[in-house]
Amino acid sequence: MNVGIDSIALDLPQLYLPIKTLAEQRQIEADKLVKGLGLHKMAFPDVGQDVVTFAANAALQLLRQENLQPSAISKILVATESGVDSSKPIGSYVISLLESQLGARSFAHCDTVDFTFACIGGVDALQSGVDYVRLNLTEKVIVITTDNAKYDLASTGEYTQGAGALALLITANPRIIALGQKTGVATEGVFDFFKPRRTFSKLEVTGKSDNPDWLGVLENDIQIYKEQPVFDGQYSNQCYINRISEAYEHFKKQTETTGVVFQNWAQVFMHLPYCFQARRTFIEIYKNELHPNLPAEEVKALAKSEGYLQWVHEKIQPSEAASGQVGNLYTGSIFLGMLSGLSVLATQETDLANEKVGFIAYGSGSKSKVFEGILQSNWKSQIAKVNLFSYLENRKEIDFSTYEQLHKKELSTAVGQPQGFILDSIEKENPVLIGARYYRYQN
Repeated sequence: MNVGIDSIALDLPQLYLPIKTLAEQRQIEADKLVKGLGLHKMAFPDVGQDVVTFAANAALQLLRQENLQPSAISKILVATESGVDSSKPIGSYVISLLESQLGARSFAHCDTVDFTFACIGGVDALQSGVDYVRLNLTEKVIVITTDNAKYDLASTGEYTQGAGALALLITANPRIIALGQKTGVATEGVFDFFKPRRTFSKLEVTGKSDNPDWLGVLENDIQIYKEQPVFDGQYSNQCYINRISEAYEHFKKQTETTGVVFQNWAQVFMHLPYCFQARRTFIEIYKNELHPNLPAEEVKALAKSEGYLQWVHEKIQPSEAASGQVGNLYTGSIFLGMLSGLSVLATQETDLANEKVGFIAYGSGSKSKVFEGILQSNWKSQIAKVNLFSYLENRKEIDFSTYEQLHKKELSTAVGQPQGFILDSIEKENPVLIGARYYRYQN
């Protein structure tokens, strides 16, 4: 029996900064970002919004959209690289928040766990959920990807920022995509992008060498955590290319395919750390499959060839439409690409039911997975429920000063009017609850 993605919902910040505004302030030629990278708007969280609120809002939207009771959900699997705690998973927050709206202990028998492997964690969670349903065909699983892709101000990653969550319903006999059972995998331990605990001596912080008590820290070393990553953009890009190429070749072996795999795919959905990443990197796979003897110095010319550009226009461009309006969603970017591509194609007369689509995922650190799915007969009606592009149009533009204040967390009241779950407070006094995060729901 087929198993895969039955339904989808999302929650994104209602605030955005125009990329042209950022370019002007950073003295970057706007066309380098708009035409060169495909960037137009950057979604940015408001005061009170975080990865927990995005995740819970997306899940609640999915349950209401499909008229599902909590008892129908066996597992809630959350993928993130923006965790708010090193022990308590986002999944436990999500269940608690959902129960505040759907009934106390209504998810008492629902399993939950978080997945973390940079941007590919969402695919890991998806495959775990699919495997579970394959073994338990009457069960349903919700997979949530939730992240805040935040970079240092004036860094080379700043213009790729984005935030939000997507929730996917995994069932047997899915109405959107039935997923295949073969996956190509490529893994290598590298430091292309990571979020380390950063260590400082207490002397550096206090100016005292006798290890004084500092805010309850008795160790001589002080560790801090930043939301922003340590990364090497060019190296990460090369790791991305290397892993997806290896995973693609492994997928060919796994499926015993002798021809060109991607020619079997009606659409290709890839991890998009920025809008045009897929078209810029897939050229390596395209070259290896169709022009294996092409000298390296001629690859740039191939990337500009009519044949490749037409292929990009047909197979990749639909998935880019939303990315350029949102930014990077880390674990969710490949699924936003999928939602974007299907939302674009749903408005066209061509029906892609029973057509194959390819997924090429990547997570820094590093790992890639390549797999495929088959679009189902009801995919258009399910995708239409999300109303993606109308959703993206109904957002509030912010100016650069407001953006910087939000980035530095200098504001205490919301700029817009966030709805659904919001962060209410963080415990700072009760010694057995220090750091506990409390949320509330507002219409």
